[in-house]
Amino acid sequence: MTSLPPPGGKRLGLVIDLDTCVGCHACAVACKEWNAPLSDLSPYGSEPDGVWLNRVHSFEVDDGKAGRTVHFPRSCLHCADAQCVTVCPTGASYKRAEDGIVLVDEALCIGCQLCAWACPYGARELDTVAGVMKKCTLCVDRIYNEALAEADRIPACVRTCPASARHFGDLGDPGSAVSRLVAERGGFDLMPEMGYAPTNKYLPPRRRATNTPVVELPDAVPGGGFLGWLDRLLSG
Repeated sequence: MTSLPPPGGKRLGLVIDLDTCVGCHACAVACKEWNAPLSDLSPYGSEPDGVWLNRVHSFEVDDGKAGRTVHFPRSCLHCADAQCVTVCPTGASYKRAEDGIVLVDEALCIGCQLCAWACPYGARELDTVAGVMKKCTLCVDRIYNEALAEADRIPACVRTCPASARHFGDLGDPGSAVSRLVAERGGFDLMPEMGYAPTNKYLPPRRRATNTPVVELPDAVPGGGFLGWLDRLLSG
């Protein structure tokens, strides 16, 4: 099995604002384009499928005038306690000590899917054409690429978001812009009761000026898996 590196000071990740996300799926499309080729199966058939490293779930909360739509993007959360790494029998899944990014070495991956079983967030994708597991890399080939303009040295999903709902930075630095945003807006972990300590954070929807109830964000919700957690989270 694969070991995790000692905790480092730098933790690169995303902060996603559920108040401003419009569910346009631009992040998912930009991710798929930048990380091409990602396999598509019967894209124009009756049951299209394929590899998507970013996905967006949309939920309706309440009815009538009190109702609202909440869009919930998800991808790899680059957890501090990344058990997708520790279950890997070949060392293909690994966590970088220098910035906390979790990656897959496709040359070592045997497609056993143990990492997918260990991930409660559904962030691992099996590319059945390539026979290997794939996941969000935080566009590591962009963020350190000095050939790109500085404005482009951010993940493709962040660069393309038309609503500026996605933010990238060092969540290990309490003084960084993303850390301050989390502190000011009450950013939270996804399914904290799992104990994986995800790096990525979510910002809750703001209370509206009308009498629309705010979406309550519990500290911990027992059981039910990712989708069950979201259902209970957004039902208030």
